[in-house]
Amino acid sequence: MLPVLRRPLLIRLLRSLAILVLAWLALSWLLVLLLRFVPPWTSAVMLERQLGAWVHREKDFQLRQHWVPWGQVTPWVPLAMVAGEDQKFPYHHGFDFDSIHNAIDAADDGRRLRGASTISQQTAKNLFLWNGRSFVRKGLEAYFTVLIELTWPKQRILEVYMNIAELGDGIYGVGAASDAYFHSAPARLTPAQAARLAAVLPSPRRLHADQPSAYVLRRAGWIQQQMYQLGGPPYIEGHAPSRQPH
Repeated sequence: MLPVLRRPLLIRLLRSLAILVLAWLALSWLLVLLLRFVPPWTSAVMLERQLGAWVHREKDFQLRQHWVPWGQVTPWVPLAMVAGEDQKFPYHHGFDFDSIHNAIDAADDGRRLRGASTISQQTAKNLFLWNGRSFVRKGLEAYFTVLIELTWPKQRILEVYMNIAELGDGIYGVGAASDAYFHSAPARLTPAQAARLAAVLPSPRRLHADQPSAYVLRRAGWIQQQMYQLGGPPYIEGHAPSRQPH
């Protein structure tokens, strides 16, 4: 009799689990859909950094970020981020499998494991998740990346990314960064300044766009060269050339 009595309980548990999963899927998709039209008021990475400052009693810490719409930012900024971080962004659907394969090959050869995250993946992680390398976080990152790619146009992904990306310690987004580093509106940044902002993205708390090291200057120069080779702003404005970058 005991197995018979347990069966209805198991069915109820499975039904409850299915309802929770469906509710999670529906709520997460509705949130992503909402953020297609509404500027994010914060991000998970910003909240994590602010909490860390409180825990470690960083009295001088100040989080700076304000939203700047796409039309009020020079197109050189998103182009620089694409040139430096994810040159296949206009073509892929959230994941650059060639870069992932190359990173795995490099790790198998004993070389340092390189990042292969696309701008879509970084947007998903910065907006919804926490820093770390666990399988759970990577799985959630992939899930939100798929939702973003299915729900947002490419321009919206870039718009959100350039507004929430960490560009310095406590400095998030192109609006705060252009003011802090160049004392200029985002619409007035030059290609060289845009390239310097993109050059600090690998390590924004260690590298500085306003006081660039030799490494930042070299990387910014390379990014600026790539910006012109990709064809300039038309590359991210819906008029990309038919040939994909290698």
